[in-house]
Amino acid sequence: MLEISNLMATNRDFTLLVDLPPLEPAIYALIGPSGGGKSTLLALLAGFQKLSSGQILWSKRNISNDPPAKRPIAILFQENNLFPHLSVERNVALALTTQKNLSPQQKQTINNALDRVGLAKHAAKKPSALSGGQQSRAALARVLLQDKPILLLDEPFSALGPALKQDMLDLVSEIAAEKQTTVIMVTHDVLDAKRIAIKTIFMHTGFVEPPKETAALFSSPSELLSAYLGKT
Repeated sequence: MLEISNLMATNRDFTLLVDLPPLEPAIYALIGPSGGGKSTLLALLAGFQKLSSGQILWSKRNISNDPPAKRPIAILFQENNLFPHLSVERNVALALTTQKNLSPQQKQTINNALDRVGLAKHAAKKPSALSGGQQSRAALARVLLQDKPILLLDEPFSALGPALKQDMLDLVSEIAAEKQTTVIMVTHDVLDAKRIAIKTIFMHTGFVEPPKETAALFSSPSELLSAYLGKT
């Protein structure tokens, strides 16, 4: 269970305050205006930015000061962060090792992950030879191999067409259910939240509202949420 307690972070004239009830394994959408702190919150959870105060707990263990590699968290960015000079196989292999030579067992593990995302036949290709959807799948395969109980998604599928994005969201949903993963997904698309998020968290001007059932939140939005959605 992920607990975010009295978290505060300050960057120049921007202050982020987050205090949420414990987040159980499920998919949570994180929505709100640009500049409201969504990506900052993910960076704090992943350990790429330091807290000013507060705690991040996983299974009652304080991970607030752990380096990113030691946290039970994987993150998938919008840019995918694939290395252009490496093959798809080698990009995905970075989740397991930085060694040049892969063992037969490692190769099989990587192949299984690529097969899961429909890229087993593209292992030897460079990222530039892949479509945008295939690159997203390769990045997701690398995240799968990290096998972390918390997955953060910072709009990784926003550049994809509707059909491809839906496929990727459905795959994340399927995998999260299998592995009982806690997923926090930043999105500006209400349809993304409605498609796979059990609960949705609304963030505005550095403040985060408690998670609410996604359907209920959008069927009866607050004044601030209505303004964000453009409803009258």
